[in-house]
Amino acid sequence: MTSVGSSILTALNAGSGIDTSALVSSLVSATREPKQTAITSRQTLNSSRISALASAISSLDTFADALTEVLSGAAYTGTAASNDASIASVTLLSGGSPSGLPAQLTVDQLASARVYSSAATSGATGSTVIGTGSFTITNAAGEATTITLDSSNNTFAGLAAAINAGDTGVTARVVTDTQGTRLVFKGATGADNDFTISTSADDSSSILGGMSFTSSSTPQNAKITLDGVAYEYASNTIDDAIPYLRIDLNKASPGTTVTLSMSQPTAGLSDLLKEFVDAYNTLMKALNTATATGADSSSAGVLNGVAGVRDMKRQLASITSTQLSATGTYKTLSDIGVSTNRDGTLTLDTARLATAMETDPEGVTNMVNPKVSTTASPGLSALMDTVRDNIEKDDGPLKTAQKRYDAEAEEFTKQLEDLDEKMTNYQEHLTTIYAAMETRLSALKATQSYLEQQIEVWNNSNSN
Repeated sequence: MTSVGSSILTALNAGSGIDTSALVSSLVSATREPKQTAITSRQTLNSSRISALASAISSLDTFADALTEVLSGAAYTGTAASNDASIASVTLLSGGSPSGLPAQLTVDQLASARVYSSAATSGATGSTVIGTGSFTITNAAGEATTITLDSSNNTFAGLAAAINAGDTGVTARVVTDTQGTRLVFKGATGADNDFTISTSADDSSSILGGMSFTSSSTPQNAKITLDGVAYEYASNTIDDAIPYLRIDLNKASPGTTVTLSMSQPTAGLSDLLKEFVDAYNTLMKALNTATATGADSSSAGVLNGVAGVRDMKRQLASITSTQLSATGTYKTLSDIGVSTNRDGTLTLDTARLATAMETDPEGVTNMVNPKVSTTASPGLSALMDTVRDNIEKDDGPLKTAQKRYDAEAEEFTKQLEDLDEKMTNYQEHLTTIYAAMETRLSALKATQSYLEQQIEVWNNSNSN
């Protein structure tokens, strides 16, 4: 952009012969460069710190989240098992760890439901009209629900849909086979879920008027014996016989004992701890590089001297000595062979870990990965989450450092903008000064030329 001063110089045709534009540019550059270099140097360091802090936080988050995800898998929580799944199968329920396993189970009787079916109507389909009237379902408590059949629902399919839409505990379906079409009604399993059905037809000659029902199954409770104690349940799916364990009864087999158990993830847990140490050391080595001291500022780590990162390293280094379990022989990572080195990295004593896993596999598993995490017994995943949360809390040293560097980034941007404005004004000022000087020099040169002409005239006159 052409400045006001430069326009003046151009108008005056730079009569002095001096390149004032280049002179002004040189003076402005000489003033700008040391100031700009100082700001951009600090700006570059600040940007590097912002990037390094963001990378450190991201790495910590990735590490903690990955640990939580891995430990939640069946390979590290243990697996519920039945030695005869054809009789009874088991699955873990969330929220806790089954207790009292292994357990001995006998399935003496399966739970069943009342089932009624109507006689088949030859040649009929689901859309065949069965007639108008009413259909009544009465449960074991004597509570009756009546469905009115009219032109909107007086087909096999219409009656079934009306029953299924009601809150009776009874389901209905239309079945068509080679014999014809019939209605099948089924209640919930359990002795207390019996029901009866009756019809009232407006026309006794209609299908509804001649409809009869046959029961093919009676309701009864499931009967099991668990560790010698007899129990009854209305369903074949049992969630509360053993805490946090679902038992699905698949077949009655009186006299046959099924063993329910939990496998401990000993091999998987050993491999996990090795991977944990390796991943942790990758994170800590990166922090050590970022905070390294050097002979001068050019060789020091970009986060050297940042209090928030020192606090981060300190909290991470305390993991091996922090209690993971309030009970048992093994309470900390150091108890099973994980120790902290002077530089904050970890070392795993595989022989000591193998001894601990062989001596008390369940104790080590529960310490590292408890089914229920508590304040006293958090386990490794919850501890890492707590450490991560403490490191990243809004009023903590790390976040405070981030906020300070973000504020400095804005300040450096503003300083460069202010410098640009000042240098523009300075250039305009210098240009105005040199434009005025150029004007005076031009006037002097004009006077000089006039005098020289006059002197030459005088000299010529005198010589004549």
